[in-house]
Amino acid sequence: MSEVAEPHPDDSEPQRERVLVLGGGSEIAGAIVAELQARRPVQALLAGRREDALEAAARPLRERGARVEVMGGVDALDRAGHRAAIQRAFDQLGEVDVVLLALGVLGERGGLPDDISNAVEVLDVNLVGAGSLLLESAAALRREGRGTIVVLSSIAAERARRANVVYGASKAGLDALAQGLADALHGVVRVVVVRPGFVETTMTRGLARPPLACSPQEVARVTVRALEGERQTVWAPPTLRAAAIAMRLMPRALFRRMSF
Repeated sequence: MSEVAEPHPDDSEPQRERVLVLGGGSEIAGAIVAELQARRPVQALLAGRREDALEAAARPLRERGARVEVMGGVDALDRAGHRAAIQRAFDQLGEVDVVLLALGVLGERGGLPDDISNAVEVLDVNLVGAGSLLLESAAALRREGRGTIVVLSSIAAERARRANVVYGASKAGLDALAQGLADALHGVVRVVVVRPGFVETTMTRGLARPPLACSPQEVARVTVRALEGERQTVWAPPTLRAAAIAMRLMPRALFRRMSF
């Protein structure tokens, strides 16, 4: 009588890419996770302040086949709790391949704001809070000796404009921190900076649509291509890079007259 082989557990499912999203309710972050899932299986943890908003962001990703959990109570302004929050997230995922930093607020547009306390909060969220989470994530990945951080920056980081002084300053600071970390951690932790222009999301609803505006899906495609390549800084849409160079070189007397 021939022997019958014992059944083995099904280990045919490919390894899922583990992604921690800080600012898990972000429409752009959701589009990036969806784009990743379209190319390879993903296990994502969406972290942010409100669990109900995170669950709403998780549902369409689960429908696409991603494994998604949520972790509420992660607040950019709660800097004292950031280290514990990042450790809890890493423990929950088991191992992290990609950290996606996607939190931020737009705040009051224009030059000197009428509500200075709100303007300072924009700086606290976009620069200090996001910077704290970036540093803690970088430290955690360095301890693991591997991984990638994607920082959603903005063309506003290139040169602060009169149309969005505070937001531009906050993104410029975060962008500079990310660029410096990319060099400091080279060979251990990769840092990719994504600089979108105007993105059509809930946050920008009601604002005039400028040239070279794009969708969250366009930002997602640029981001995933960057992850699959070797570039450190990318633009969305890619044609925005030429506009940013022109803006950087523009004489100040002309630049200050621009109202966009």
